[in-house]
Amino acid sequence: MGYPDTFEGFMVQSQDDWTNFKKQEFKPKKFQERDIDIEIECCGVCGSDVHTISGGWGGAPMPLCVGHEVIGKAVKVGDGVKTVKVGDRVGVGAQIWACLECKPCKSDNENYCPKKIDTYGAPYPEEMGGVIAQGGYASHIRAHEYFTFKIPDNIPSEEAAPMMCAGLTTYSPLLRAGVGPGKKVAIVGVGGLGMYAIMWAKAMGAEVYVLSHSPNKEKAAKELGAKEFISTLDKDWDKPWAFTFNFMLNTADATDKFDLAAYLGTLDVNGQMHHVGLPDKPLPEIKAQMFAPNGCSMGGSHIGSRPEMFEMLKLASEKKLKPIIETIPISEAGCKEAVEGVAQNKVRYRYTLVDFDKAFPNR
Repeated sequence: MGYPDTFEGFMVQSQDDWTNFKKQEFKPKKFQERDIDIEIECCGVCGSDVHTISGGWGGAPMPLCVGHEVIGKAVKVGDGVKTVKVGDRVGVGAQIWACLECKPCKSDNENYCPKKIDTYGAPYPEEMGGVIAQGGYASHIRAHEYFTFKIPDNIPSEEAAPMMCAGLTTYSPLLRAGVGPGKKVAIVGVGGLGMYAIMWAKAMGAEVYVLSHSPNKEKAAKELGAKEFISTLDKDWDKPWAFTFNFMLNTADATDKFDLAAYLGTLDVNGQMHHVGLPDKPLPEIKAQMFAPNGCSMGGSHIGSRPEMFEMLKLASEKKLKPIIETIPISEAGCKEAVEGVAQNKVRYRYTLVDFDKAFPNR
């Protein structure tokens, strides 16, 4: 049928064959007054995509089109849309709907709405069409206005795309922790999330330290803004850093292998270790006694809010921050290359799928 009745995307048919993508049509949600149709220009490849299609996070509805780091052009706007017009370059992240009426929503915490709908793999209620939300490895995406964000002119699309999830996921907790001048911040891991965490913390005025088990990433970490690179492979690496960090943001995927007591011991009194990496495996065993020596705590978060998205984009635009991005033309083979590269930790440090006009010439 084609747009606007159907969209086209690269979809995985089974978690048992999760690197095999097939281009096919799918039906989007019902178009409503605050919806925006976006013709996609590019889409970032998130670790969440791999966790979802591989079954690492459990079952998922199939066939599924993943991708929640979307940049494109608004081609249709509902009658109730006030913040975006046809032709605007916009982005969509990992959340595509919330009720906007509950306590979290009314306090700029819509990312914790109990009725929230993720950008892919989540069911829409019957009044919205009753379909499964499909993501951005596609010709188009239909998004609610509140979760559609205008992109500053000086941020290239392929760099803006990963900011929609990886960027916001790391910016929000740093902002909420009051990171800024006079604060010492530890970033655990130098990957697709860690790259942004280092950039944001430095741009916010903090003194940034990177903790990593990959010494070959030291150069990149310092180029991104780290003052010190601490190799966690070294024996007793934590001892010289006791009571140092006000805030620690863990972006790593291998937390199950951590000696958590060592990491927690580097926090200052009442410091916090905050998790945004969401690995397949559980955390190591935790004892209450681990928090006693310095009164530290642990927490986590889910993406961020609309106001935080705009603050993050403003910071990136004004400071001309440049992430390290690799691009791959979207195709069945390109999607396979991208998810395998993320799964095998080959990417440096984020992939963006591009050349959507070539893949979807008739849209």
